Amino acid sequence: MIRFLLKGLIRDRSRSLSPVLIVAAGAFLCVFLYGWIKGAMDDLISSTARFDTGHVKIMTRAYNNLSDQMPNDLALLGVGKLMDDLRASEKGITWMPRIRFGGLLDIPDEKGETREQAPVAGLAVDLLGPDSPEPEILNLKNALVRGKLFQKAGDILISEAFAHRLGVKIGETATLIGSTMNGGLAMHNFTVAGTVRFGIAALDRGAVIADIEDVRFALDMADGAGEIVGYSKEMHYDNNAMTALTKQFNKRFEQDKDEFAPIMLSLVDQYGLREYLDLANTFGAIIVTIFVMAMSIVLWNSGLMNGLRRYGEIGVRLALGEPKGTIYRRMILESIITGFIGSLLGTLAGLAITYYLQYVGIDFGNLMQKSTILMSNVIRTRVTGWSYVIGFIPGLGASVIGTMFAGIGIYRRQTSQLFKELEA
Repeated sequence: MIRFLLKGLIRDRSRSLSPVLIVAAGAFLCVFLYGWIKGAMDDLISSTARFDTGHVKIMTRAYNNLSDQMPNDLALLGVGKLMDDLRASEKGITWMPRIRFGGLLDIPDEKGETREQAPVAGLAVDLLGPDSPEPEILNLKNALVRGKLFQKAGDILISEAFAHRLGVKIGETATLIGSTMNGGLAMHNFTVAGTVRFGIAALDRGAVIADIEDVRFALDMADGAGEIVGYSKEMHYDNNAMTALTKQFNKRFEQDKDEFAPIMLSLVDQYGLREYLDLANTFGAIIVTIFVMAMSIVLWNSGLMNGLRRYGEIGVRLALGEPKGTIYRRMILESIITGFIGSLLGTLAGLAITYYLQYVGIDFGNLMQKSTILMSNVIRTRVTGWSYVIGFIPGLGASVIGTMFAGIGIYRRQTSQLFKELEA
């Protein structure tokens, strides 16, 4: 029977070509948009985790309340002991202290007087430790534009765009002017070792990367850190595992009412990222639902037109004694065949362009110049296991639903009317 239906669909293209093309277009858009949303959200999570939140982050409760202001006067102290405890109790997590700092970066001239000056947002990490994973996490090797990576204490990296704006050359001195942990004036000289470009507008506008020991000395933060970030060994964020870890850690300090007691937050509990992820999942469901409904309406209309054109054929089959239910079921089987073929073609086309943009991407740098979101300027799609099947949901669903509604007319055919049609 399936072979018979296939022959009928192949020989009568008006019954199959239009539905197949409609289903293929819907499946293609569904696969592509799913890959686009997935890629954009994964990039947001990855970039935010690497440069800011980590998979989990530890800070004081007071610091957490004002974290947007980088309040280093509320930072963690005794970080060395806390790090040892964390590494002993949570061996599946890589722990690293970081300091976020702000201030002015002053570029002196040959007389030592200010030549250029601009505000900066700095990040201090362990860059000179022999086994530190920070250079790899921040992808500094690939981000380097000019100069060299850290060679010695006192070196800093600044963004390429920031260096051009200030007219800074490699090897020049740059003075950081800010405030110490205790509220005093901090002035410390650094040497510009190189420039970097991360491809993230929020960082490339004025980022400064320094070694954490230099910044601790400059800001009077001995054995201190604004935050401690943790990453899974595989660098893959597992929300269930990280949520369980935060609950376990925070339970140890729930009786401590000190505002300087540590608190741990998972990635999704920072900056409203949980809402972003829920929104992305909702959009994915909405996209599939919209395509199922829209394609069902189109295929329903197509089925009605097809039914009118096949009125005589259906009438003859009924006159020969073929049950209405059998005709109805075979029409649904035809729709399954056309839906499967269209879904397959649309999915293959969607996967092809999604795979291509996964490696090439589309540059939105001109639109993200003022963005504060830690997302790459080049947004890439992402192919996952769902990409191979998500196109079949609207493809098969809409095709079958459309035929089911259109085929209801079969049961309304009356025998008396049928003989009048055959006589004509």
